[in-house]
Amino acid sequence: MSHTRKRTKGAGFTEEEKAAMREVVRERMSGGGGESAVLAKIALMKGSDRAIGERLHAIVRANAPGLTPKTWYGMPAYADREGRVVCYFQDAAKFKARYATLGFSDKANLDEGGMWPVAFALKQLNADEEARVVSLLKRAVG
Repeated sequence: MSHTRKRTKGAGFTEEEKAAMREVVRERMSGGGGESAVLAKIALMKGSDRAIGERLHAIVRANAPGLTPKTWYGMPAYADREGRVVCYFQDAAKFKARYATLGFSDKANLDEGGMWPVAFALKQLNADEEARVVSLLKRAVG
């Protein structure tokens, strides 16, 4: 998960990090919540985060039907048949970042030589970005 930290040495976890850890405990107790939990998380988002989250959810469901929605650290995520997260959406507000993030785990088949990107900043999601997301998803699950 990418985010910026504003703290001093030895100050411990930020409030956002503590909230994410509490989310993990709730998710483990509920099994990740499934699609209804993902849609509820997206519904709580504001402005462009919500619009991007809704569109990404639709894109994943249409182009990677083998992935199952679940929450992961309080974020919408999509897992393989073994329940391992392949990709996730981190809204900008989660860690007070200036952009949202579409991220992929090591379970995604995005390998490209000795180095490749696994997280992408999102400030908007127009046709060009959507086409790129679809391409990434197809490679990730392919």
